[in-house]
Amino acid sequence: MRFSKWHGLGNDYLLVQRADLRTPLTEDQVRRLCDYHFGVGSDGVLEVVSVNGDRGADSAASPVASAEVVIWNPDGSTAELSGNGTRIAARWLARRSGADTVRIRVGPREVVARMRGGLDVAMDMGPVEVGDPESLEVAGETLEFTPASVGNPHAVVRREPDRESLLRLGPQIEHHSRFPERTNVQLVRVDGPNDLTVGVWERGAGETLSSGTSAVATAGVAVTRGWCESPVTVHLAGGDLIVELDEAMEARLTGPAQEIFSGEASEELGL
Repeated sequence: MRFSKWHGLGNDYLLVQRADLRTPLTEDQVRRLCDYHFGVGSDGVLEVVSVNGDRGADSAASPVASAEVVIWNPDGSTAELSGNGTRIAARWLARRSGADTVRIRVGPREVVARMRGGLDVAMDMGPVEVGDPESLEVAGETLEFTPASVGNPHAVVRREPDRESLLRLGPQIEHHSRFPERTNVQLVRVDGPNDLTVGVWERGAGETLSSGTSAVATAGVAVTRGWCESPVTVHLAGGDLIVELDEAMEARLTGPAQEIFSGEASEELGL
């Protein structure tokens, strides 16, 4: 199995093409690939199902390439969307096609990404849906959180994002009965009118250095609740992402995507 390894601010993914596989990936194969001790090691796998090229109506002079991608979590589950994962897939596709603008489809959702020079990719993420604040009983205390969706679920808690709190509260909130499909969790500190510091517990992956959809969700909550105004710089353990929100709460996410290396899994791995 051939693959390339990428990261978005430390959130690392393996990218594989289904055309290079004997059969589509399985949950067990994904778990083995993502294991840092017995496999290659990553926060997830991007399985490129198909690639197409055409001329978009908004870009008559240059080709617009598109790809369909399945995003796998390291526990073998799949994600509805990933800001870092789709940004990685977009830069891979842009380099392959020579196009500055590409489209990535994940399930029913399609995002448009534009290369900004260097490693940066600006991606239109679509609408952020923000719910009303709720209370949750977790670990013997009552927490207030704000639910949000960027195609995938998020629980945003305004609380100092220290690692001890993240490791203690993250898994309990993720698996709380309030979230039958589980949820991503963010602990958020408001640093100023355009700045947030965020700790991320990712559904199906655990503590992670960076998450694009978490950045968008927390920025959406912060703007909706009056903590911040757009644009919002989201400071994560792996670095900074910039989120711009318009009046309709449509989000644009900008940040880097970088290839680390490419290789081929040994037959002894049993894939």
